Order: sequence, then C-alpha cells, then structure tokens
Amino acid sequence: MNKKLRTLQTIDESGAVLIVRLESAEVAEKVAEAAIEGGFRALEITLSIPGAVEVIRRLAAKHGHNGVAVGAGTVLDEHSAYECIRAGAEFLVSPQLNPAMIRTANRYQVPTISGAFTPTEFVESAEAGADILKLFPTEAGGVAYAKAVLAPLAHLPIMPAGGVTLENVGEWFAAGVAGVGVGSYVTKAWQPDGDFTRVTEAARAFLAAVAEARG
Repeated sequence: MNKKLRTLQTIDESGAVLIVRLESAEVAEKVAEAAIEGGFRALEITLSIPGAVEVIRRLAAKHGHNGVAVGAGTVLDEHSAYECIRAGAEFLVSPQLNPAMIRTANRYQVPTISGAFTPTEFVESAEAGADILKLFPTEAGGVAYAKAVLAPLAHLPIMPAGGVTLENVGEWFAAGVAGVGVGSYVTKAWQPDGDFTRVTEAARAFLAAVAEARG
C-alpha cells in the first residue's frame, strides 16, 4: 500500500491523534513512548518543543515499522514541512491554512491535517488539498459548534484538536467528527508524581472510550 494511504488508514482506524506539546524534548519522548505502549498509533510532536525535529527523527526510526505514524505539529511553512518530512514525519499538522505547507507535503505524498475554524476556512483548506481538517481552536465552539459546521459539510473529515476528554469523546463522535485530537488528558497524566505509567494507563482508557464511541 502507498505510504500516504497507509498513514491515513492508521489515523482513521485509530480514531485519535495524540498531541504531544510539552516543555522539553526529553519529557515529550518519554510521554510518546508511554502512549505508544498504551496503544496510540498516531502521534503529533509539535514544533513548539525545543528539539522537536530530533524527537520526530528518533521516534520515527524506532516505531515507523511497527504501524505507528509519527507526525509533526505546528508546521507553519514549507521550510518546516520539508525539514520534518526529511526527519521522517509521516503526517504534518498546522493550526491554520498554509497552502505552501500542504503543497510541499503533497509533493512528497505526506498527509496533512490543516487547521480551520469557519466554514469558509474548512472549504478552502479542502480545496487546497488538506487530507483532514482540524477544528481549531476547539474550545471556542465545542461540540455544538462542530455539529453545526458538519450539518452542511458532513462530507469533510473534520477532527477537533483539544478539549476532548474521556467524558465527552462520545459526544464528539456523535456530532459526526472523523476522529479526535487529544492532548493534556494523556500527555500530562504523569505530572502528579512523575510516574509515566500513568500516561500508558490514560492512553488505554482514552482509546477504549474512542472504540466504544465509534461502536
């Protein structure tokens, strides 16, 4: 199977992308490893992390042949896009529509998850060639807003990023989203006592909730 199609299939079958946005490369890598152990198969390492590209490079080299898609987040331009692709990123995520980033990714057959909020932005992102459309900022509208947008745009694969929890993940899928992005519930589970096995446990619990929500 084509690598791009395989990555999109991984994201689709998972139903969830883990958004790893933390204060250091060391912590981000520990969280990513713990989440992979807990079952996550699609992880977004954001470029806001110092040394993020090297984290992507290491994780992709280690897990790329194990059915795990390691992607790059907060990709704001085509230079960053190419750098991440060379490091092994299997998908790229942006908080906004950047046609140059999408064009670069499509040139190398790497899927994109492009940020949008208004109906106009969703349609323009789809027209620009984005594979998945990220509802961002999610907290500004919530489930009700996603449901309203999806009423006329149900054909678009929309994924909320942020504000998704164990308690409301079912509501998001009931609204018609194609998948969800989750961050703090999983990535910060270790913080009370520094125990990263809590990340693994949170990952398992969240993915079980996703599976139940999708029926």
